[in-house]
Amino acid sequence: MRTPTALALAALLLPAFLPPAALAGATLGGCPVLPADNIWNTPVDTLPVDARSSTYITTIGSSTGLHPDFGSGLWDGGPIGIPYNLVPGTQAEVPVSFEYADESDPGPYPVPADPLIEGGDASTGDRHILVLDRDSCILYELFSAYPESGGWLAGSGAVFDLRSDTLRPAGWTSADAAGLPILPGLVRYDEVAAGEITHALRFTVPRTRRAFLWPARHYASTLTGLQYPPMGQRFRLKAGFDISGYSPETQVILKALKKYGMILADNGGAWYISGTPDERWDNDALVGECSRVKGSDFEAVDESSLMVDPDSGRARRITPAGKPPSRLRGVLTS
Repeated sequence: MRTPTALALAALLLPAFLPPAALAGATLGGCPVLPADNIWNTPVDTLPVDARSSTYITTIGSSTGLHPDFGSGLWDGGPIGIPYNLVPGTQAEVPVSFEYADESDPGPYPVPADPLIEGGDASTGDRHILVLDRDSCILYELFSAYPESGGWLAGSGAVFDLRSDTLRPAGWTSADAAGLPILPGLVRYDEVAAGEITHALRFTVPRTRRAFLWPARHYASTLTGLQYPPMGQRFRLKAGFDISGYSPETQVILKALKKYGMILADNGGAWYISGTPDERWDNDALVGECSRVKGSDFEAVDESSLMVDPDSGRARRITPAGKPPSRLRGVLTS
């Protein structure tokens, strides 16, 4: 019988997790879009199906098609999607006042003089403003932002260090209902053109539960029925879904939905995935092809085994041969 060497024993004792240095995450403006080990950047294609998956799918709409809430051109006078603003560290900061000041990060924020706003200047919708300081890699996000003398009035606002996994305090909103950052979940055309999206997508459903699930921090509902998904619930496109008949651009999105899935972040249209406006999108192909993907083609994922700390977005990573340890579900309600 051969005696294992010290090196072999060490290899056996090592956990089956990949170190962050071995991972690659999305970047924008020279900044990481959250650390590579963040839950947004973590594959979920090997995780178990959530026990309530079929119920959630039925509630959201099993026959309802996937809808890209982004594109080229204008709709109702404004760009289609959620734009972002890249600014240097020298960008002047302006005061911001908040309707929900107790759950917002105080100003000032480095909002440029003529920022890109969701829906355009005349929009009466969510009017998100996303600003990324490309020198400090700090992300500033505003919801329902309107200009006022010398600054801005917003419903809520949040500041995120894109080099950190720190989550907002439990129970706090952000510029999004789930208390999560918006920018990391957007589909960007440059990612599609490069051939790969390496993060989860942001999406909405019409009705959610009065509960939130890690990594979400906030709910936005009075409904308590267990048929409604909580904020933060992750879904993925089923592995067996055939994407061969789709255009190369749509295949990139569908591959991401298989590997990284999508995170429920707000109330809105059923199966609406978020992205940035870009004149290179082919709206007819994008909408037409995505509509062929139905709710029944998705499944809810139980990603609780990836949680390292409930107050951190850092996720366990596993090798193809490894299995994450089981953990209790982290649904918070009130």
